[in-house]
Amino acid sequence: MAYFRRTGATTFQPTPLVGGAWKTDEQHVAPTLGLLAHLVEADRQARGRDDLAPLRLSYDIWGPYRLEEMETAVRVVRPGRGVELVEAEVSCSGRKVVTLRAWLGQVGDTTALAGGGPAPLPGPDETPAWDPTTDWPGGLVASIEVRRTLEAPGRGVVWVRTAHPLVEDEEVGALARFAGLLDVANGMSVRSDPRDVAFPNLDLTAHLHRLPAGEWLGLDTTVTFGSAGAGLTSAVLHDVDGAFGTNAQSLVVRPLR
Repeated sequence: MAYFRRTGATTFQPTPLVGGAWKTDEQHVAPTLGLLAHLVEADRQARGRDDLAPLRLSYDIWGPYRLEEMETAVRVVRPGRGVELVEAEVSCSGRKVVTLRAWLGQVGDTTALAGGGPAPLPGPDETPAWDPTTDWPGGLVASIEVRRTLEAPGRGVVWVRTAHPLVEDEEVGALARFAGLLDVANGMSVRSDPRDVAFPNLDLTAHLHRLPAGEWLGLDTTVTFGSAGAGLTSAVLHDVDGAFGTNAQSLVVRPLR
């Protein structure tokens, strides 16, 4: 089963795999983030801009949304020869629910200049398996495979992958598949039990210094709670070849009991 099934030129139906973790009758936002990255990539290719690659993916999450058909749209906000800004959005039940603003930059060979990234993580084969359903309900969480080393509350190294395609019967690139997993950074190295504290994220921004490859996403994650109801989940993003970017999520922190 895939996470989404295309129902029209711009519409998609979520499957039960998209069931949320905070509320199982709502969508988990992670697959939607992957879907929007896929639409930006498909639009770029349709316009013949294979000379561009994503440098930043910045998502705003406008609120929860149910497991219902979604309408999508993509537009070029700032065209250009060397850089472009592309915006994609998803609406559900007549309401905008997630927006992506993606900066794309021209591809070039800078191999001779490459360097400065953090050290590689211990790989997925060196990291113990962990069942995320011990902390979270929902179809999305049950659909992923996780390896985790938890160093302290809110601090850990996680590897995650999924065997499920993002969109049924549709070719999806590596970036979109990875983007569809980025949001789980906020739930795999928790600082507090989600049965005791709610800490949903309002946004997610990933900065990339290269495109990822393979099937495993590595998350070197730190979760911080402030003293006035705000928090931050930040992660260095890895594939099996090393770091390829960073990820940040703004949190609203609310004690439940």
